Amino acid sequence: MTAIKHALQRDIFTPHDERLLSIVNVCKAGKKKKNCFLCATVTTERPVQVNVVKVKKSDKGDFYKRQTEWALRDLAVVDAKDANKENPEFDLHFEKVYKWVASSTAEKNAFISCIWKLNQRYLRKKLEFVNVSSQLLEELPKVTEESVPSGENQSVAGGDEESLDDYQELNTREEQDIEIMMDGCEYAISNAEAFAEKLSRELQVLDGANIQSIMASEKQVNILMQLLDEALKEVDEIEHKLSSYEEMLQSVKEQMDHISQSNDLIQLSNTNNMKLLEEIEFLVNYLDLSKGHIKALTDGDLSSSKGIEACTNAAEALLQCMNVALRPGHDELQAVKQQQQQFKDLREQFARRLANHLNNVFVQQGHDQSSTLAQHSVELSLPKHLPFHRDLLRYAKLMEWLKNTDHEKYEGLNKNYVDYISRLYEREIKEFFEVAKIKMTGTSKEGKKFATLPRKESAVKQDLESLHGSSGKLTGSTSSLNKLSVQGSGNRRSQSSSLLDMGNMSASDLDVADRTKFDKIFEQVLSELEPLCLAEQDFISKFFKLQQSPALPGSVVADSTDVDGLLLSRQHTLLGDRHLLPSEKEEAGIIRSMMIKVFRCIEPELNNLISLGDKIDSFNSLYMLVKMSHHVWTAENVDPASFLSTTLGNVLVTVKRNFDKCILNQIKQMEEVKISKKSKVGILPFVSGFEEFAELAESIFKNAERRGDLDKAYTKLIRAVYNNVEKVANESQKTPRDVVMMENFHHIFSTLSRLKIACLEMERREAKQKYTEHLQFYVIYSLGQPLEKLNHFFEGIEARVAQGIREEEVSYQLAFNKQELRKVIKEYPGKEVKKGLDNLYKKVDKHLCEEENLLQVMWHSMQDEFIRQYKHFEGLIARCYPGSGITMEFTIQDILEYFSSIAQSH
Repeated sequence: MTAIKHALQRDIFTPHDERLLSIVNVCKAGKKKKNCFLCATVTTERPVQVNVVKVKKSDKGDFYKRQTEWALRDLAVVDAKDANKENPEFDLHFEKVYKWVASSTAEKNAFISCIWKLNQRYLRKKLEFVNVSSQLLEELPKVTEESVPSGENQSVAGGDEESLDDYQELNTREEQDIEIMMDGCEYAISNAEAFAEKLSRELQVLDGANIQSIMASEKQVNILMQLLDEALKEVDEIEHKLSSYEEMLQSVKEQMDHISQSNDLIQLSNTNNMKLLEEIEFLVNYLDLSKGHIKALTDGDLSSSKGIEACTNAAEALLQCMNVALRPGHDELQAVKQQQQQFKDLREQFARRLANHLNNVFVQQGHDQSSTLAQHSVELSLPKHLPFHRDLLRYAKLMEWLKNTDHEKYEGLNKNYVDYISRLYEREIKEFFEVAKIKMTGTSKEGKKFATLPRKESAVKQDLESLHGSSGKLTGSTSSLNKLSVQGSGNRRSQSSSLLDMGNMSASDLDVADRTKFDKIFEQVLSELEPLCLAEQDFISKFFKLQQSPALPGSVVADSTDVDGLLLSRQHTLLGDRHLLPSEKEEAGIIRSMMIKVFRCIEPELNNLISLGDKIDSFNSLYMLVKMSHHVWTAENVDPASFLSTTLGNVLVTVKRNFDKCILNQIKQMEEVKISKKSKVGILPFVSGFEEFAELAESIFKNAERRGDLDKAYTKLIRAVYNNVEKVANESQKTPRDVVMMENFHHIFSTLSRLKIACLEMERREAKQKYTEHLQFYVIYSLGQPLEKLNHFFEGIEARVAQGIREEEVSYQLAFNKQELRKVIKEYPGKEVKKGLDNLYKKVDKHLCEEENLLQVMWHSMQDEFIRQYKHFEGLIARCYPGSGITMEFTIQDILEYFSSIAQSH
């Protein structure tokens, strides 16, 4: 084994700068026994790398070659299989498990021990040894001479340990010295014993020279000792002198200590004086109020701008003095207490003087503003409070000072302002709404009496009738939608003509004029209220230093509220992702409370005005809904949380309810319609009324924000119109049902096509379909009358064919032979046909109304249907009576001439 080891070292590992430390002869377990060697090696270069190399004998010769190599750091587990019994098998766990069988247990143990030592020396990694004896991992393996030859044992065990523990590489200098020595003795390599003897002789010569040198230096040592003794004597003399000097300096040290203590006391005194001066300067600088400020606080003029500015500066200076953060102990000083008491007296005195002055200003403003009410009572406008606000805003900083120093007086001023200004606004707003009501009703005393006094509904109607004349219309009577007590088309026209009054103006012109006038007045009312409320809210916020809720972009969202069973879209505000601080919420609530108190009469007055407009004409709710929605939208864009936005939103609910009530009333009146049994129906009044309503609504809601409400109303109204048209058609006795359906749905289709209402596109198509269907039904029904026997004869033929009789065999039926056919055809010569068609024309003319002008359309459709029937009869004759030569006594050209001449003659 030793020879193999040296051979492997020489041939395989030395060329790669590696040293072989241990070797074991192994073969793989469970396979054909092909022997190989596992070698544990280390590199000679640093850093040292430890490897396990598999060496195998070449198949071509007796030399060895490296087959596989593993780094020891990749080894995870060494499994010896059995720690108690001798077992040559062992496993090495690298990236996978390698199973080996050693040639002997001793070689296996030696190899495992070497791996353990290499790991301990170079790697120190956590390598797991399984089924390995602890003695094997603590000391060299105890291998008997009987199991391994002595040379092999020494090489594997002792040699490995010595090479691991005692080996030390030569440095460069040592290598150079050895080379020089060996160059001087050429026979050093060939004759090692002679070289060793020469080295021994040279060593003896060197030792003798060293001894002689030591003996020669004894005299010099004695001289050195004498010099050392003399130096010790000199040192003793220097120490004696230093002791005398120290005694002399002791008194000086005591004097310097005394001086140092005096200097510390002086420094401490200076420091205290500086701190005292600093405290005095602090009190003088921050707790001193100038005489000018004191005079301004006690006697300053609060009426002039200059005096207000001086008082404002003085109040701010006083607040700064009172808010100074005193240092510990300052409040115990008598002077500081006196100064603080003086500040408190000045604050109370000035706060009382400021509150009294502002209360007087509030009262004076109420008197001054009342004097201007007379000039505004004639015009529909509200007095402007801008000059008053501008005067009061000069005191804004003083109000902020009062809010921070004396909250009780601040709240008192707040309450007094609200009391005074609310009474003033109440007078102005009530007078303003009185003027608006007078202008709406078109009268002075009676209109004012009607608008202000609570009346019963009957009395209200009587007053309105007296205002508009005997032909004036209440609620739904202003529109033809409400003219539902119909007595046929003739009666309807007579009723419309009876509504003429007030000069040469027609009733519809009067409606338009009244509604336009109401729209302008209502818009003027809202336009006057909006800037008034916004200006007052802005003034309250600035004057009383209250923070309003911020209006964030995109914070307006829609909320749905159920009003009388209908969804009403109300807009409210959310402050986005920003959360208000408690103080901001509180101040916003104070502003809202003040505005509610100041303008407590706006919402009731608006509701009264809306009620009046609704009583004058229920269609005014359309105007009010559009105008109110626009102003709510505008107010929310300016300030979503403002009082104006909230108030107009509440009033919008009332307007929407009136609008819904108006629509429901129209539907109810449609359902209650009654028609005359003696006259033809024609265009139903609620159909033409819907046309007028749609035209009015489209003009009002053009580009409006609440178009969705109108679309919902359209849907409800058109459904009601369709249902009631069908109901009236079913009840009609004078006019055929198909004529009623055809004319009214034609009118609805024409109206919807002209107005192009997007939400009613489906209903428009439905109207066209119904109109076309009933036109066809009426044509087919009417054409059966002039050729009645001929129709019955051919219907009988078609019945026989349907029963299974062949068409060629029909002529053999007794009732349908050629003689019978000729007999029936002779009863309808051209002259009789023309006469029948003329009677049919007259009958159709009686059924149709003049408004729709559908007679020619109907006549043309009858002509087409008559020709179609004629061609159908001719076809039956040709198929059922072939070769008979039987034909009708009139041709298609004759039919065209008959229809044309009848139409021209009428």
